[in-house]
Amino acid sequence: HKKSQENKNSNKSTSKSSPAYLRVQKDLSDIDTKNHCTRLTYPNPNDLMNFKLAIAPDEGFYKGGLFIFNFHVTDQYPHEAPKVKCETKVYHPNIDLEGNVCLNVLREDWKPVLSINSVIYGLQLLFQEPNPDDPLNREAAEVLKSNRRLFEQNVLRSMRGGYVGEEYFEKCLLK
Repeated sequence: HKKSQENKNSNKSTSKSSPAYLRVQKDLSDIDTKNHCTRLTYPNPNDLMNFKLAIAPDEGFYKGGLFIFNFHVTDQYPHEAPKVKCETKVYHPNIDLEGNVCLNVLREDWKPVLSINSVIYGLQLLFQEPNPDDPLNREAAEVLKSNRRLFEQNVLRSMRGGYVGEEYFEKCLLK
């Protein structure tokens, strides 16, 4: 019986007075949108629990690219990490070609004291320092470990729009 009750609750849209909604509202108001690397958009302006985040790294391998992430926050937040997927297909050791993101704060290191800002910081760090030791895209991780120059060329080729091996990437370079 408890399971069917949970299903009913998860199908309901989160009430604007729920603890999760209030916490998300606070977290979103704390985000530093002056930071030119980050931009938030809301596909549905009445739904703060689902939003898109654009990250434009200003250093590292991914400098000049624009990467869109979908955030889905459940009513279990902050006891459960937001669900985050990368909408932009990217050649990255920690993001697979389906957009799944390997980031410790989205998994085992999540704690209720963390915030959406913690996740954004983690995502920005992934672009500054890709981690080949915890890969979702093993091929990209192996190239990063064995040949940094080739990895850099592959990242640029993918961001300009083109093939890396058999895989085609849409252009995501801003200039």
